[in-house]
Amino acid sequence: MKKALVLMMTLLMAVMMVAGCGGGDKKAPVVPAPKVLKVGTEPTFAPFEFQKEGSKEFDGFDMDLIRAIGKQLNMKVEILNMGFDALIPAINAGNIDVAIAGMSITPDRQKAVDMSDPYYVSGLVVVVGKDNAAVKSVNDLNNKGIAVQIGTTGAERAAKVPGAKVKNFNTNAEVFLELKNKGVEAVIIDKPVAEYFLATGGGKDYAKIVGDTMEAESYGISLKKNSPLTKEINKALLDLKKNGEYDKLYAKWFGAVKK
Repeated sequence: MKKALVLMMTLLMAVMMVAGCGGGDKKAPVVPAPKVLKVGTEPTFAPFEFQKEGSKEFDGFDMDLIRAIGKQLNMKVEILNMGFDALIPAINAGNIDVAIAGMSITPDRQKAVDMSDPYYVSGLVVVVGKDNAAVKSVNDLNNKGIAVQIGTTGAERAAKVPGAKVKNFNTNAEVFLELKNKGVEAVIIDKPVAEYFLATGGGKDYAKIVGDTMEAESYGISLKKNSPLTKEINKALLDLKKNGEYDKLYAKWFGAVKK
């Protein structure tokens, strides 16, 4: 018993000495690596998502916005390229966490997935020459010349204007050139296309948007039904609008602060 007691005392003293020696060597707390936010997109919809020629990087308003949201959530954003029709199936299969691709919030989509709060209101707008004071909205286009891109909703809307002389073109560039050359009084075109064109200097010296957005539709971020991320992303969106970051991104891509 005496030997056992001596042995126990010796071991206890050794443990105390080791503990005492290591007391000043505190290890830094381990910081967990940020979680990955897998994002699906279909990058052929400038200025929302696209890839510059010869580049693998994803650019555009949506891409900047989802990266800003990821930063708010302390998550690393990983963007995956896929077909537009594959986005919602990929969400429901768990292959991606969210999809952002200029996706309109519709009742059918809301049945299949969660949709975030709106982050952009799209639709059609009227573009006229900067010196045109007569046309203030689509209601002032009766019997006037209107340039549109063939096969678009802008062409459909122009066809409903009483007496309008509608000119169809293959590309948006041709549409705006016709306005610049004063071949028409106005253009009816998708709002983001018009804003991007003006923001990037294409027509800021000779064109302007007039009137309200027609046939407005809101874009949202898609998530799996009942995803806990839905609430977090909505909060991140709200925070970005409160701290001014959303306005900076909007101005970068569309040349005007969203009201």
